[in-house]
Amino acid sequence: MNRRFEKYEGLGNDFLVLDARDWPEETLTPALAQRLCDRHTGVGGDGLLWVEPRDTTALRMVILNADGSRPEMCGNGVRCVAAWAAARGGLAVGAVVTVASDAGPRPAILRARDGDAWSVEVDMGVARVEPDELTVRADAGAQRVVAVDVGNPHGVVFEARGDAMALVREVTALKVFPRGVNVELVAPEGDGFRVRVHERGVGWTQACGTGACAVAAAAVREGRARAGDAVRVTLDGGDLTIVIEPETWRVRMTGPARRVFAGAL
Repeated sequence: MNRRFEKYEGLGNDFLVLDARDWPEETLTPALAQRLCDRHTGVGGDGLLWVEPRDTTALRMVILNADGSRPEMCGNGVRCVAAWAAARGGLAVGAVVTVASDAGPRPAILRARDGDAWSVEVDMGVARVEPDELTVRADAGAQRVVAVDVGNPHGVVFEARGDAMALVREVTALKVFPRGVNVELVAPEGDGFRVRVHERGVGWTQACGTGACAVAAAAVREGRARAGDAVRVTLDGGDLTIVIEPETWRVRMTGPARRVFAGAL
């Protein structure tokens, strides 16, 4: 039988969205993700977003990375699923879509629309910053790492120096990250931050929503940004706006999500 999919992207972080009504959950396997996400022999993508609609504005999302691994959370993926739900349900600007995930529910507000592109604000939950100081020694000497959990693990390195992959390997090897880690290499840029992200199960990626949230949380903890202010995080694919709420450390992320095309297998 033919099974349909849709391709969505958020700042170049691209996904195949699979509707549970066409793709029973038992079809969602690591082998499927590896086959479909291959950019040479498959459709191509950073991952799969399997979506089970519960009603028009409530959905369950399961993420598989391109290598078949299952991360707990994906910020760009949440925005893409919210945009997908808006298109399927005919939702208007201002509607709230609640996306259930392995990291818990993530309410998303549809802020603006331009054709197949939406601006989506997501309540990403509470950021937890590891209080202990972490250090790695790569080719450029000792560098500090800030460990942040925003539903999935991140290692943030400000003013990163030296060979990027050597630094990623050192951060990934830290014992505080037993399940692997997304690594953010950060440089100040104007009133915000310029970030490259090496994502678990994907590699270097155009954008990482949870990574941007982790950078903003680490910046607040390090005194590089203020809680309550809008923090601009510039990734290879473009900008996200992150707010860390004072005292609660709740994170709000705003950015785009766009439908690229649809197809069938």
